[in-house]
Amino acid sequence: MAKSVKANLKLKIKAGQASAAPPVGSTLGQYGVNMMDFINPFNDQTKTLNGALVTVHITVYDDKTMDFRVVGIPTDDLIREKLSIQKGSGKPNSEKISKKLSQADLDEIAQVKLSDMNSDNLEAVKKMVTGTARSMGVEVE
Repeated sequence: MAKSVKANLKLKIKAGQASAAPPVGSTLGQYGVNMMDFINPFNDQTKTLNGALVTVHITVYDDKTMDFRVVGIPTDDLIREKLSIQKGSGKPNSEKISKKLSQADLDEIAQVKLSDMNSDNLEAVKKMVTGTARSMGVEVE
């Protein structure tokens, strides 16, 4: 019989740096889960990402066990890092960012995001990354 789900959580945590302090401790604590059962495996799994902000999906069950899945670095963060900009445009339809995303940069970002997306087709992932860039006011060459 399948376990009954108590909560589905989504947190942004620095890779390899999870601790019992907020947001991890306060979020998991309210469900009565042993947070060290999350912290140690998470830190081991993400230590190679060098402190990048990653999204993690946590499923808490009624028997106070949990599963988690690291989604990875958000696409907009990868685009901002590639272009060395602080933020996207406040009005992406009318005000564009002066820097453009090259096809080589688009390929690199799509390769990184390929494992996180619900597609294994690189061209489809490139279209998703292009859409995120467009919503930030970034043009793709």
